[in-house]
Amino acid sequence: MAPTKDEVFEKVQTALVDALGVDDDEVTREATMVGDLGAESIDFLDIVFRLEKAFGIEIPRAELFPEDILTSAEYVQDGKVSPTGLVELKKRMPFADLSKFEEDPNVQNFGNLLTVNDLCRYVETKVGTA
Repeated sequence: MAPTKDEVFEKVQTALVDALGVDDDEVTREATMVGDLGAESIDFLDIVFRLEKAFGIEIPRAELFPEDILTSAEYVQDGKVSPTGLVELKKRMPFADLSKFEEDPNVQNFGNLLTVNDLCRYVETKVGTA
């Protein structure tokens, strides 16, 4: 049986508390992974490992963090993601709300984009939550 949205959030919250050493109450659905919770790139490996274990799923790194788009001259000009790059990000990250990033698509801002809720939506697509 697929987990409920609340069960997904609880497991994601536990994974983030364990990986980042933050308190439960800091891991809200709206919290950003980098800005609010202080996740660094090395932490994402631990987070992915914990989520894979908690849900029995496989998470290809490029699926959750499309760094290849953010480092490609095809999609980035003058430190900003081009309109073509934004289309590609939306295609690859349908679980993420990119509306704020679209307003100022500076590559530096991308790390502050991903929220706990985005992470939950991603997991929900992998485990088939209704």
